[in-house]
Amino acid sequence: MGRSSPVNTPAVENAEPAVEQAAELPRTLGVEEEFLVVDPESGAPSGRGPAVLAGATDLDPRHSFHPELLTSQAEAATGVCTSSAQLRGQLRSARERMSRAAQAEGLALISSGTPPFLGEPGAISPGTRFTRIAQTYRAVVTDYQACGCHVHVGVPDREKAVAVINHLHPWLPSLLAMSANSPFHLGADTGYASWRMVQQTRFPGSGIPPRFRSAAEHDEQVARLVECGVLVDEAMSFWLARPSPHLPTIELRVADAATTVGEALLQAVVTRALVRTAQRELDAGREAPEIDPRLEQAAVWTAARHGLDGPGIDLVAQRRVQSAELVHRMIRWAAPELEETRDLATVRKLIAGLLHCGTGARRQRAAAARGDRALLAAIRLEGGVR
Repeated sequence: MGRSSPVNTPAVENAEPAVEQAAELPRTLGVEEEFLVVDPESGAPSGRGPAVLAGATDLDPRHSFHPELLTSQAEAATGVCTSSAQLRGQLRSARERMSRAAQAEGLALISSGTPPFLGEPGAISPGTRFTRIAQTYRAVVTDYQACGCHVHVGVPDREKAVAVINHLHPWLPSLLAMSANSPFHLGADTGYASWRMVQQTRFPGSGIPPRFRSAAEHDEQVARLVECGVLVDEAMSFWLARPSPHLPTIELRVADAATTVGEALLQAVVTRALVRTAQRELDAGREAPEIDPRLEQAAVWTAARHGLDGPGIDLVAQRRVQSAELVHRMIRWAAPELEETRDLATVRKLIAGLLHCGTGARRQRAAAARGDRALLAAIRLEGGVR
């Protein structure tokens, strides 16, 4: 929790050169996916995540599998990728191995931003840092089984990263709306599309980050929050986008856990295109628009409340617009970069499917109407084939 880890130790044999190329040709990207470990019959959270992680690592040590804050969670991280095809393969492979490891323990994995079924949360994972987090935030984290799909995109340097993030502000709520996949929490329908995001707002400094003028200003603000005692360390900011503490990347932690590989891929390639488009804007001398932070907060809440099934907020025009229209605008803005990386056709197909079939939140509710077993089947990983 709070520490970027997916591409720290790349999980593929040729990942080292990709890290070196990131500064020269920032097309690199990586994804970390967080899953819930559950009982396969009831869907109740299980605290046996460490056993699943150990089994997945034994199956294929080339992949990176990590503990999360609670033992009912498990994380799979890709290596550094340069194409959507490479990323899709790694996402699929990691899911397959984790699913097999869970089955070997008599367990299952589900991909949902929050646990839909009743059950006791796992214990705090072992480790000094996890213990400090638990002691600092107390009841806020005792049932914080929130799972996300985090995306890392290569950038030339930290100065560029901070400037790029300023340009991403208008699109962060749309990325959340597109990914919304946590309508239920411990047996109750919350009425939200992304309850995970609501839970995340309980932490200090969550949401869209402030607009920073330099990497030094960003780092000073983070250090000040640590000094004030509201962050455990410099690696633990809660902003939805940030320069990685120790990688040449921007890390976006907007999205809920993705039910399918395609939805995780969509989040990643669109994020990369937005980052590269922002770099082009900066190279052309165009600064990011000034946006009222209170309106940004409202836009994140609105995206969490409705997902794509309702209104969103156009942060530049400062007015209400349908969320689906904002997603279309986002794709149009990033289209030249998606074209260059040969991802535009794939993204348009995935977006069309999302708008037709609904976000994960809408699909969860449709499945739940048929009963708990149908809901569990809808979000359960089956050998990585989703």
